[in-house]
Amino acid sequence: MESAVAHRLALATLAATCVLILFGGLVTNTGAALAVPDWPSTFGHNMFLFPWSGMVGGIFYEHSHRLIGALVGVLTLGLAAALWPLGGRLRRLGLLAVTVVLAQGLLGGLRVVLLHDTLAIFHGSLAQAFFALLAAIAWLTAPRGAVAGPPIAREVQGLALLAAGLVYAQIVFGALLTHAGRVDLHLAGAVAVFVVLPIVTARLRRTGDVVAVPVARLLLGLLGIQLLLGIGSFLARFSSLWIPGEQLTVLILPVAHRLLGSLLLAATVVLAVRALTLAKKEAEQEKGSRRATDRALTIHDAVDRAPRSHAVSTGDRAPRSHVASTGDRAPRSRAASFSGHPRCEPASRRSLQ
Repeated sequence: MESAVAHRLALATLAATCVLILFGGLVTNTGAALAVPDWPSTFGHNMFLFPWSGMVGGIFYEHSHRLIGALVGVLTLGLAAALWPLGGRLRRLGLLAVTVVLAQGLLGGLRVVLLHDTLAIFHGSLAQAFFALLAAIAWLTAPRGAVAGPPIAREVQGLALLAAGLVYAQIVFGALLTHAGRVDLHLAGAVAVFVVLPIVTARLRRTGDVVAVPVARLLLGLLGIQLLLGIGSFLARFSSLWIPGEQLTVLILPVAHRLLGSLLLAATVVLAVRALTLAKKEAEQEKGSRRATDRALTIHDAVDRAPRSHAVSTGDRAPRSHVASTGDRAPRSRAASFSGHPRCEPASRRSLQ
């Protein structure tokens, strides 16, 4: 029951964060990041009491972004409370989620106050990391997450982790492109992602796992759409080609590209967590088999070392007596000659003075 409540809260927080990322993209691509110049208040009003009549233009995007962020913070606190009774890693993940969402809110506020683009890069990157964390929590609390699956080789596990890391790095490169114009990094990251992800999905689909196979197929579909959105976003920003829809399309393409990147990250994180879980189960099975083998060998050795009666025959070996012949060796006496030493001469020969 507690796990079901935690799972529902994780899904709700994940959905709210998805909307938050969507509005974050709208804030960035409409230039509304500084439409509200103060923080944590909004034009001197309490953030939650700001009149709706004033939410026009860029203020609508920026203030809505703040309100949704506050909602995500409240949901995260509720999620951490629901995860606390479950203990173990879920409790730790809940505490980590609270820490990250508080840091994210602080970064967003400092971005408004200090006017540093570097803070905007960290703010956007941390938002995606938080989204990935929520995806992992939602999966770990899901009933389907406990479904048994085939053993997965450590090589496939490493590839799944690499894929998740590459997708997140590509998202960070996207933030650098948006705020620092680093096109080169984003293009290089795109090449790496589009090389590694098809390999990972192919390897996972070969496992036949009831969870990894559909998620891998979904990931491939999202990857194809992301490629089209990326090309469209690049042309809309860096070329003079005419694009249907003009300003609306120029706004929608990068926002959709950013949002789909979040979904790609969530899918790769779910695959990585699934691979880690199956690899851990395989390691536990191998450990159990090794223990059973060691136990069987111990019993076998104990049987082999059982006391046996050995008849020791001693009649064939007669004691040998060794007679030491000493007759041939007579004791030798050494005669000391004193004739040549003056101190050893008789006293009568000494001259008396």
